[in-house]
Amino acid sequence: MGDSLQVSEFGSTDRLGGFGSSTDRLANYHGSETAVTEKVTKSRKPLWFILGGIVSILAVAGVIVGVLVAKNVIHTSINSKSNLNDSPAASMAASASSLAATGPSPSQTQDSSPTRTSSKTTGTHTSTSSPTSTAPTCSTEKDIPTAFKGTYNDPTTWLDMTDFNCTFTSELVGNLSINGLNSTWDDSKQANPNVPALNKLWGSYSSNPIRAVNLGGWFSLEPFITPSLFDYDASLGIVDEYTLCVHLGPKQAAATLEKHYATFITEQDFIDIAAAGLSHVRIPFSYWAVTTYSGDPYVEGISWRYLLRAIEWARKHGIRVNLDLHAVPGSQNGWNHSGRSGKINWIIGTDGAANAQRSLDIHDQLSTFFAQDRYKNVVAFYGLVNEPGITIPQNQLADWTASAIKIVSGNGVAATVVFSEALRGLPAWQGNLQGYGDKLVIDVHEYVIFDPNMIVFDHTKKVSFVCSTFEGQIAASMDTSTGFGPTMVGEWSQADTDCAQWVNGVGSGARWTGNFSGTTTPYCPTGNSQCSCALADQPASSFSSDYKTFLLAFAEAQMSAYETGWGWFYWTWKTENAPLWSYQAGLQGGFMPPVAYKRDWTCTDKVPSFGSLPEYY
Repeated sequence: MGDSLQVSEFGSTDRLGGFGSSTDRLANYHGSETAVTEKVTKSRKPLWFILGGIVSILAVAGVIVGVLVAKNVIHTSINSKSNLNDSPAASMAASASSLAATGPSPSQTQDSSPTRTSSKTTGTHTSTSSPTSTAPTCSTEKDIPTAFKGTYNDPTTWLDMTDFNCTFTSELVGNLSINGLNSTWDDSKQANPNVPALNKLWGSYSSNPIRAVNLGGWFSLEPFITPSLFDYDASLGIVDEYTLCVHLGPKQAAATLEKHYATFITEQDFIDIAAAGLSHVRIPFSYWAVTTYSGDPYVEGISWRYLLRAIEWARKHGIRVNLDLHAVPGSQNGWNHSGRSGKINWIIGTDGAANAQRSLDIHDQLSTFFAQDRYKNVVAFYGLVNEPGITIPQNQLADWTASAIKIVSGNGVAATVVFSEALRGLPAWQGNLQGYGDKLVIDVHEYVIFDPNMIVFDHTKKVSFVCSTFEGQIAASMDTSTGFGPTMVGEWSQADTDCAQWVNGVGSGARWTGNFSGTTTPYCPTGNSQCSCALADQPASSFSSDYKTFLLAFAEAQMSAYETGWGWFYWTWKTENAPLWSYQAGLQGGFMPPVAYKRDWTCTDKVPSFGSLPEYY
């Protein structure tokens, strides 16, 4: 995260806060020493008196500071009441980051209960990178009202203070906390020379398409992205975030997940995303960032402030945000990334109607919060729900979507609303949900590896299929006479097999090798015992030059095809050990264009040769 004294838009270089008077005293001592040196030839006796006085003063000062620390008047994270990472190094890092928190504090109240505000604006807009010359003093235990002590809104319990405002406030917007935010912001930044600064109009996404990535697996866990979090004996049945939290219990789940939130994605990732010529990030998050319900084991609220900090990091580097509610109450698709594998219990199911209403209530809170002025330039897209299951009747899903749009737009969100094609294919939405113009866009996720009819294509066919079929589908969808209208591709990858560990779920096999549920024969192009997953989870450094040539062409083909619409978001930026799903790994391994808007190949070109690349792995 850089040097703790670095100037940023979050504040000035003054990190000493209330310790400034001690620094002044030390400066005076150095001046005294100089004076004594000049007089040493005149008299040695005064020198010893002066030095003795200095030693006495320093001793007294040390005792006073020690008492103040012990009494928690001078605050450090080491003496805070809760540190979720108990290693000494982490404690010292947290203490240092407490001093590094910068920027003016929101209005601070000492009420014993939360106060909801109807205001849609908090703070003021500034175009300066250093909005204040002083840093706030971090709140201490005595500053926290009883109702908030020990909760996720209590800054003294936070694991990571980097770039957070550490002054407690009970102020809420949309009944959601603004803790951690600064009251000023800067929208003058530009992600790259190819796109406008945040405070400038983007223009038409049809002519200047999105080139972007997802930050998957950060706030909505997926086992294949971070398998280390799910590395348990199979007999325990830990297959999703729900079962993980049940197994860990509330306290350990909170500690484990906050450490993940604080470390999996950092500001450096946003720097690297901008440097790669990307303009947006899609940030998946789950409903338990906002609330939980009876029986939920999920960790409530902690991911919320990290989501807000992520948006500030995006702002700092000129990157626009696509908010993606990736998991809703009851699970919208029964897949692990919805929080809980199994049955759909949203719109349909035993509690489907109640959970549908709960998700509308959550959007009421979220849209009230993100209607604030501070988000009007940086939050460009607002996603309603990720990948609803195909068994949900389309008319019921459309009705729910219309209700959600009414809430979000009614609360004043400036962002374009995003809804999913819900695994039905783009043609199914022709003529549906019309009348919103460019304020509503349909999101399709394009993969060739989860369909037995496409995964069997050889490498050349995979590239040509993208250019001939996917590009045609996007073009047709963009035309309201043949499709919905505004269309974006919210997910895609370079994976040419479904071999990545747990990409089909913890403990599941792969279609590629014929051991996935419901398959009996391998679905690799050779369709025989040669089919192997040996390469899938190997580091990118082991990839042959022919394979990298294919991966680069496969990426550029998809970029070219999806820019027929409003553009694309790659799934995903970072994985632990699945390089075919990692934009970062592609950049580092040389099989992703170094700059997204500067490419050597498009769908109008001939598919290149992939040499002697085997078709069975």
